[in-house]
Amino acid sequence: MRAKTVLSIIGINQDNEDLRSAIELCRAAGAHLSVLVTALAIAPVGGYGEISSSAWAEERERELQKLGQQAETAKNLLQSSDISFDVDSLFTEYGWIENEIGERARYADLTLVGGGLLAQDDMRWRILNGALFHSPAPILVVPKGRLASLQPRVVLVAWDSRNEASHAVRAAMEQLTTAKNVHVAIVDPHASTRGNGEEPGADIAAFLARHGVHISVDILAGGGRTTADVLRQHAVDIGAELIVLGAYGHSRMRERIFGGTTRSMLEATPVPLMMTR
Repeated sequence: MRAKTVLSIIGINQDNEDLRSAIELCRAAGAHLSVLVTALAIAPVGGYGEISSSAWAEERERELQKLGQQAETAKNLLQSSDISFDVDSLFTEYGWIENEIGERARYADLTLVGGGLLAQDDMRWRILNGALFHSPAPILVVPKGRLASLQPRVVLVAWDSRNEASHAVRAAMEQLTTAKNVHVAIVDPHASTRGNGEEPGADIAAFLARHGVHISVDILAGGGRTTADVLRQHAVDIGAELIVLGAYGHSRMRERIFGGTTRSMLEATPVPLMMTR
């Protein structure tokens, strides 16, 4: 994936760390940075049919003011940089945000979600769901304290022979072909034609090698740990600078209720995580 337009989503209650990271990523990639400063409208006070309270109206006005201030702060910071950019703001209701985020993400090559936004529990999952399920573009989740980059030297690909993993590999192909080392990790593979193949990892290794990827296949034993825990530890062990993962191998509702690898990785990825559905 060669990014020429990067969408960075910023909340109104965070510092400039996410934005500075997005600027550096776009500078290195020669990409345009589209910043969307986002705030969620609080629900009205009172039951159905009651008149909204003055306290609710005042709080809504304060949120709008903070939204405008954060947008101005972003513009000022970007104007001092040397990259192409635009800044927009979004004030929306809880029930609409996923569609609205998806509409913006459709016109970007990549949606960037930083650690500052991930820390905002009221917004995190709605924005991630909007970017993943209402847009074909991949997302790049960057945990706090890590730098966003589209030129990683060591990449970990989480592979399970499913379509989601295959989509993720294709979306990250430019990162894979330019990396020094790419580790395809398979956790407790099933050696069958309907599972990971008679020789787990051989098919994806051959596919990537034909693209010039410097690849190794790592077969990992779960040992009673979750797949997410195994992948996180392996990423640390090999010094990965990027994890490539397909989103939601099971049904979306099941993932929401019981967790799963996708949700667990989003909640606690040790390094930047590139994901598609």
